[in-house]
Amino acid sequence: MQDAIIYLDSNSSMGLQNQIRQKLVDGILSGAFPPGMKLPSSRKLAQQLAVARNTVVAAYHQLIADGYLISRQRSGIFVNEQILESRVGHSGRGSVAAQAESAAWARRVRSLPARWREVHDQPNWRYYPYPFIDGKFDQTLFPLAEWREANRLALSVADVNEWSTGRGDSDDPKLIEEIRTKILTRRGIQAHADEILVTMGTQNSLYLVSQMLADTATTFAVEEPGNYEIRQLLQMRGADVVTQPVDEDGLVVDDRLCNANVVYVTPSHQIPTAVAMSLERRRELLDAASAHDFLVVEDDYECETNYMDHPLPALRSMDAGGRVIYVASLSKALAPGIRLGFIVANADFIRRARQVRRKILNHPPLNNQRTMAYFLSLGHYDSLMLRLGRIFRERRVALQRALNNVRGVPMEISPEVGGTTYWVRTPNDFDVANLIRQSEQHGILVEPVEHYYSIRENAENCIRMGVTSIPVERIRPGVERLVGLIREIVKGKVEHLPTSTGRWLRGDELRRAMLNATVLYREVHGAPCTIEHLENGVMTGRRGYANEDSDSGRWRVEGDIFYRKWDRWVYGEEKGYYIVIDGDKIKYFNSDKQIVDSAYIRLADDLPEAVG
Repeated sequence: MQDAIIYLDSNSSMGLQNQIRQKLVDGILSGAFPPGMKLPSSRKLAQQLAVARNTVVAAYHQLIADGYLISRQRSGIFVNEQILESRVGHSGRGSVAAQAESAAWARRVRSLPARWREVHDQPNWRYYPYPFIDGKFDQTLFPLAEWREANRLALSVADVNEWSTGRGDSDDPKLIEEIRTKILTRRGIQAHADEILVTMGTQNSLYLVSQMLADTATTFAVEEPGNYEIRQLLQMRGADVVTQPVDEDGLVVDDRLCNANVVYVTPSHQIPTAVAMSLERRRELLDAASAHDFLVVEDDYECETNYMDHPLPALRSMDAGGRVIYVASLSKALAPGIRLGFIVANADFIRRARQVRRKILNHPPLNNQRTMAYFLSLGHYDSLMLRLGRIFRERRVALQRALNNVRGVPMEISPEVGGTTYWVRTPNDFDVANLIRQSEQHGILVEPVEHYYSIRENAENCIRMGVTSIPVERIRPGVERLVGLIREIVKGKVEHLPTSTGRWLRGDELRRAMLNATVLYREVHGAPCTIEHLENGVMTGRRGYANEDSDSGRWRVEGDIFYRKWDRWVYGEEKGYYIVIDGDKIKYFNSDKQIVDSAYIRLADDLPEAVG
């Protein structure tokens, strides 16, 4: 059957008849369905869309009555050739005129740098079953009832009289007070009202900061890898952008910062590696700022989704010299569409930033500011952060377990520091770009990392996986599908059982070898693990640098296959493997006889040397 000329959204709140009508109108006015084009019969279109014929007939009748379509007896339904004639600017030349107009504009509009065009969102990510991409909004988590309550209060007569008339370029004093007393105190920051400016989110804040601090005479140090959006804003201002490496403690503080005028950092969860800047490194950065007279822009990215028992203080809270400009968002976790953030800095900086903001907009909409003020004052924000922290932690642990428990895939993940992402490293010879392309074709979205590097050739062979947009029940199936795809990609490059080096153990020999054997390996996230195979089929396991996690289970040999089943680990499911011993190495092969894992093994009794 021929493909339908339009597609219906099963999740739309609009009825099928109205969807058909709207999409046909859009197609006619955009030129996708040109004047005189014959449309499918009502019966054929109904079959293509899997809807009742009467639904299509009703939509066609409405469009004929409105003049968009005409019906010709014994010929069919056609787009009315006169429908566009009454529209201003319409001409029969159509595309020729549009091309000429485009060429005229192209000579006048300054082009963006080529790499700006390469970084783009996935607008239809919701339609993918496994979207492991960070920062997308899971609408099921939005506190609808609580936001409606706050919005209802903001629409009282007294409140409307306050915010509807505008306040010049001033922000809502109630929101400023809530930020000062509720948000900043959670981060250890004390600020006066004149040290806070409300913005349209983090990106707007960074734009204002770049306008204030960056020009051709400014040297701006940024993290490498780091937030590509601030790098692009600074380049647009003509600043000299230098990169500073990141290690397991965050931004490296050394003599390379001596010549910087401003340093941009994401200490809570570094973009994009999710590393948390250590307390000692924070002190070193502030000491360097004082010694070398530079400012620090602190982007407190994901500060509210920090799962550590003792969250580290914000740089601004440790700053005794007034050198830190603090940027944060109120809407990143709540709902990006709300578009509210804020800047905290000394009063003179905020006064000047307000003047710059005035040239763009007087202030973010005051009705949204008042609604957010009530949302904060009623305790809904604190409650939401607790709930999101619990949900995102559950999702992130599920992602860690899924990545760790599906063994034999060439990847390792960053250490556990909280946040909503994992930085997943693969071998240098692994084609990450091909994996991303093939993953998308299998319904899996993962993020490439090249655009986080100022020099793309320096990028690590990594993907970035996030949990903000994927429900916990889809994480394991998504990872297993991804791992299956990776195994298929590397199928011709990895070891297979028939050609493996070492001794393939079978039957009683396999059972004797595994009895009292100890296996030592590292988890995907780097923690050590010890497994002991005891008598009577008992198995014990300890993992972590201080053996902080342990489990027990059962092992057995049936035929030529070694089976093991943990009480908790690996989801408590039984797994079976073919086993090869190669010197001090144990190799595990799946039912397809493809290697899926290997580790160091200490056997109770030495096996005779043999190959094959």
